[in-house]
Amino acid sequence: MKLRLDKYLCDMTAESRSEIKSNIKKGFVLVNGEIITKPETKVDTEIDEVVYKEEIISYEKYVYYMFHKPAGCVSATSDGQCKTVIDYFSDAKGKDIFPVGRLDKDTEGLLLVTNDGELAHNLLSPKKHVEKVYYAEIEGELPYNATMLFEQGLDIGDKEKTLPAKLEIIEDMESNDTLAVKVTITEGRYHQVKRMFEALGCKVTYLKRLSMGSLVLDDNLKKGEWRKLSTEEICRLREHE
Repeated sequence: MKLRLDKYLCDMTAESRSEIKSNIKKGFVLVNGEIITKPETKVDTEIDEVVYKEEIISYEKYVYYMFHKPAGCVSATSDGQCKTVIDYFSDAKGKDIFPVGRLDKDTEGLLLVTNDGELAHNLLSPKKHVEKVYYAEIEGELPYNATMLFEQGLDIGDKEKTLPAKLEIIEDMESNDTLAVKVTITEGRYHQVKRMFEALGCKVTYLKRLSMGSLVLDDNLKKGEWRKLSTEEICRLREHE
């Protein structure tokens, strides 16, 4: 694929088109070892070597990042009041990136951030039955048959019951009669996990997503940090397509 040089660099850096054009004209770019000063110069994304500010810039049509979302962050590309997921990616490569699915403002954990719309659609489609696993802490007394009720689907006020889900009791917490559980769902309804427990007379006090399909939150990622997905992680995610 052939692209204008300024488009190529704009896609693969966090800089604006105007900054890129200015730096090209200043001689900051080499293509195959030759200084190029015309932003409109066409480059082949498969063959040409592009060096920008002494760094080789490889072209990737799609980019994939794992993000450890902190509480207080909104799962959106823009928001007039709160810090968004994309605000954490100001220096990331790749344009038009977005979070795949939503986590509530007070929910923490795994988010995939990409510009691959097709993959995002497949991961979120209920028809694909991609599992999302959450760790939750809840208050209230669960019914003795809560695990079975999750498997049968719960009435959370929508037209249809939830799809079959898994509930695993982890442990009783020491304070405030709190119970730690793990929940696996294959949908992404509004406030779904919280509403499922509310339907059983309980309240979620803490919620964290641990995984989506084959993608598992990296224990080394602190809240608010992100990293690129490995080639293996990307290939395994594409198996859901």
